[in-house]
Amino acid sequence: MITVSEATKSGVRALSRKLLKLLEDKSSQIYQDNVAKFGIPKEYVKKAFSEKTLLEAAASAKTTIYLALENRCEILGFAQTIQREADTTELDRIVVFPEYARKGIGTQLLAKVVKDEKRKGTKAIIVNAGKGETHARRFYEKNSFAAVKEVTMEAPWGNKITLVTYQLQLNSD
Repeated sequence: MITVSEATKSGVRALSRKLLKLLEDKSSQIYQDNVAKFGIPKEYVKKAFSEKTLLEAAASAKTTIYLALENRCEILGFAQTIQREADTTELDRIVVFPEYARKGIGTQLLAKVVKDEKRKGTKAIIVNAGKGETHARRFYEKNSFAAVKEVTMEAPWGNKITLVTYQLQLNSD
């Protein structure tokens, strides 16, 4: 059985260990799709997904980390949100581990995020996807997100990237 819920401290620690292990393997799909594609330096990835960084983010009142778990123990994927304004939340990342892709897990993670944000009174969820990330862009479009802008910017690690910002307007129903 698959459940999606906010990550506990032990869940965040387990997520960090799994991510760092997967991202060490340069031949893995998760490395290729998330690191190689954007030219992200190894040190940046290690810091971004370190236990310390993820625990600090999870402890912040503005950040929520969700885990998709099978039988309450195997991490299948995760989502991270950051409240940007009183009524706007950014879906900072949604990742389904490749071996669990195309099984509805991303949709379950997104549904939980949307449900929680509606409950909080959030009016809009925004998300950025790389212009060339056609799979991610189709996922957001299929789930009623609308493209609102495109921008080319310098990433924190120095490369230029083109991002498409999507927005989902939430009803208070």
